Amino acid sequence: MPNRLQLRPVSASEETQIRYLAASRAKPARLVQRAQVIVAMLDDRSISAKEAGFRAGYRSAPSGPKWIRRFNEGGIGALDDRPRSGRPPIHGEEVRSKLLDLVLQKPRSLGFPFALWTLERLQEAFFEREEVHLATSTIWEWVEAEGLKWRRQESWFHEAETHDEQFAEKRGL
Repeated sequence: MPNRLQLRPVSASEETQIRYLAASRAKPARLVQRAQVIVAMLDDRSISAKEAGFRAGYRSAPSGPKWIRRFNEGGIGALDDRPRSGRPPIHGEEVRSKLLDLVLQKPRSLGFPFALWTLERLQEAFFEREEVHLATSTIWEWVEAEGLKWRRQESWFHEAETHDEQFAEKRGL
């Protein structure tokens, strides 16, 4: 019978950190669940890594041992997600930078007949200038990531005369 996977000795400060992480409501759920596997083994040294995984809510048997092994090898930092390859970005930082430069300029100053940007207007203007098509979702994502907020255009203000015949008179024009 193979040797049972044991939790390595844990320092007092490391135990405090892992218990804090296991009880956290602000950290990512995956990280909290991984920390709960370690806490289960700290609380009851007689259980197996597999059982610790089940107590933490994992449904597959290899999950508990996997996280105990990773913790034993790398400590608390090893519980984080490892980098994954994923799909490389379609557009580089240069394209992103050019879009954000465009977003920060007023459309009228660039010769457009409107005062505010919409996603569609930005998409068209960027394609005209750079000959690069960006999805509206990409534009939205990049603008939000920069901390910029979209403002809703007030529809009632445009063509005020059609809504109120006395608009010019009331305005003093």
